[in-house]
Amino acid sequence: MLAGSAAYAAECFGWACSLESRPKEAFGFYGVIAIATVLGLAIEFLPIDPIRALFWSAVINGFVAVPIMVGMMMVVSRHARMGQFIARPVLVFTGWMATAVMAVAAAAMLIYR
Repeated sequence: MLAGSAAYAAECFGWACSLESRPKEAFGFYGVIAIATVLGLAIEFLPIDPIRALFWSAVINGFVAVPIMVGMMMVVSRHARMGQFIARPVLVFTGWMATAVMAVAAAAMLIYR
């Protein structure tokens, strides 16, 4: 599942990204799936505790989420970028509140570890 979702990031490079495409048409997409699958399998043979790895990936995700959320809120609240699809004020407010809660939680992880 994670390998497939990671492969859709290949859209950032302008590659064809679809399971409906043939491997020749979406070589990068299927390549990312193959590499992620092999890396996932290789981790099984390393002396890494999988639960510890999941814990640390969640911690890293918590820190990475804050700037991503800030960027998303800046984009969705700008009429010049979103046009008629601009976020309503209540969504902008709740989005910024969620961003603030996430930032506080990330800071708390640093302080109270």
